[in-house]
Amino acid sequence: MTISVGVDVGGTFTDFLLMDCGKATFRTAKVPTTVDDRSRGFLEGIDRLGHDPAAIDWLVHGTTAGTNAVLERKAALSGLITTRGFRDTLELGRRTRPNPYGLAGSFEPLIARQHRLEVTERIDAEGRVLLPLHEDEVRAAARALIAAGVESVVVHFLHAYVNDAHEARAAAIVREIWPNEHVVAGHEIIREVREFERASTAAIHAGIGPVVSRYIGAVARRLKDRGFASELLVMQANGGMMASSLVAEQAVQTVMSGPAAGVLAAAEIAKAAKVDNIITGDMGGTSFDVALVVGGEPVITAEKDLAYSVPIRIPMIDIHTVGAGGGSIAHIDNAGMLRVGPESAGSFPGPVGFNRGGTRPTITDANFLLGRLNPQAVTGAGAAPMDKVAAAIGSEIGEVLRMDAHAAAAAILEVAVSELAGAIRLISIEKGHDPRDFALMPFGGAGPLHAVAIARELAIPRVVVPRFPGLTSALGCILADVRHDFVQTLAVPLRDIDPGSVEAVMREQMQAGRQLLEREKVRVSEVEVRHEVDLLFKGQSHVLRVPLRGASFDAGEVLEAFLAAYRERFDLELPEMVPVLMNLRTTVIGRRERVDLSAFRPTGGSLQEARLGTRSVFFSGTWVDTPIFARDRLPADALIKGPAIVEQPDSTLVLDPECRARIDDIGNIVIDLGA
Repeated sequence: MTISVGVDVGGTFTDFLLMDCGKATFRTAKVPTTVDDRSRGFLEGIDRLGHDPAAIDWLVHGTTAGTNAVLERKAALSGLITTRGFRDTLELGRRTRPNPYGLAGSFEPLIARQHRLEVTERIDAEGRVLLPLHEDEVRAAARALIAAGVESVVVHFLHAYVNDAHEARAAAIVREIWPNEHVVAGHEIIREVREFERASTAAIHAGIGPVVSRYIGAVARRLKDRGFASELLVMQANGGMMASSLVAEQAVQTVMSGPAAGVLAAAEIAKAAKVDNIITGDMGGTSFDVALVVGGEPVITAEKDLAYSVPIRIPMIDIHTVGAGGGSIAHIDNAGMLRVGPESAGSFPGPVGFNRGGTRPTITDANFLLGRLNPQAVTGAGAAPMDKVAAAIGSEIGEVLRMDAHAAAAAILEVAVSELAGAIRLISIEKGHDPRDFALMPFGGAGPLHAVAIARELAIPRVVVPRFPGLTSALGCILADVRHDFVQTLAVPLRDIDPGSVEAVMREQMQAGRQLLEREKVRVSEVEVRHEVDLLFKGQSHVLRVPLRGASFDAGEVLEAFLAAYRERFDLELPEMVPVLMNLRTTVIGRRERVDLSAFRPTGGSLQEARLGTRSVFFSGTWVDTPIFARDRLPADALIKGPAIVEQPDSTLVLDPECRARIDDIGNIVIDLGA
């Protein structure tokens, strides 16, 4: 049996969870994120776990370093070598607008125009060579980019997804000249139709590759110096993980890896609690991340926009993010409306209540002022200065809205809950799912604070709060398997498909995945291979995904499954239309040792022993004397009647006066709101 550690570096806190599978025990730690050098906070948390790094078997890291580099435009200086005439693909995009109304808006391409260079070559959509590659132009372009101080470069040629000969040769030429390892050819990242999306995905990889590999490399080296002998593993957006040695060539896969780990853990917790469908709400210090788990599995998408006109096309857990976390700053906009976020106070200076120099009111400050958070138990900061909190909310919000500070704080929470509920509507109702058919699983440090209010807003009948909400993403790192995904565009009418050619691609993708597993040298108990196909009707643009059974391809079975999926999604049959197989996808998963969640099972105690006292808490315009409970002392099957506050080091749960909650046998708090 093994000792596993999961580490999730968020915008405000870095979370650590150690599980000893042999003894069925665990340890936790939480430290403020050291934004100037995240590896410093990482190693500080490892020290706080009080366990010798040499005795750790698995150390898995979820990170938002790559995502933040893209969103904040702090990625490495990158260049692009592309087909002559297509220099501006990244800037033209789909010619959409950043805002639905008005003509205002700006867009900054991922690679500046002066660093996007063209060379002579041309391959058509059938893979036929129209113009040969001019190799001397490739060499000249590479030297020009080096002279301009460019750190990483993308080679992206038209239609390379169907014939990569020119792109592969050009990349080989550039690698002979380039001073570092950060050279990527577009087909190495994604072999899928849609030139803009392919270019954007490759540009994201080029931009974050140096950033993420430097960070992960520094952490790995410092861990090795402390005796850690295994390979550091890194979470991917698809809910799997990979060895840190692959990060430089697979950097794009780390985008949104921290939030993905949380969804993965939520799915496993839901299975153990015998709940099939859940909506996850991960609310940390800077953002609120929402995802769906249907039938026990996170919903995976291959179409995601990180920001306006910045699409990324890799298999990833479908997560929608809004800028509303505990540290999100409340303010009055130019129209006199109360807004919350997206700007965040972060970990430093943080909310006013953290007493680290923050002066602007946040969601966390509103919770302090209304008694929902314990002002004497601020993580890593001592007691909250309540006079400063009240003054900040009163002066910046209350005076403008002509409210006292407490009414202004309640208004901040109402606006926040409305925005959080809106994020859930976007990923559920707008995609054909009824929230009333799901349970809500809140996590992140701030998730349980607002879960009941969000559930009531959306008529969600049940809330399931995991044992360690603030450490759920760290738990997801421990639970993750090793995973690699592959895609190849075929774009052939289903009736014209040669099953042998499809099966050949399936075998090629499967072999590539197995080779990556061998390179990683990660112990796995078994290897699972899944195949899927994307189909559409000729003339349409959006695909539906259909799983394949086994390693063979049966066009009749695929057609039947596609028509059934289309009928279920659109309640429509189109017998006169021609089905087209667009993409073939393969997932290779190395299964790890299973982690037994019964380690979180409550161990004795009584409700009376768990009660810490009472505190006056603001509910619906009234102050209510509210019992406070310690989460770690709650026994299994305990029934808690609201109002109540349940406190633990990583999070706080608020139960309103109409709530009834019970503790299940693996330590979840289950709140039934159906009545």
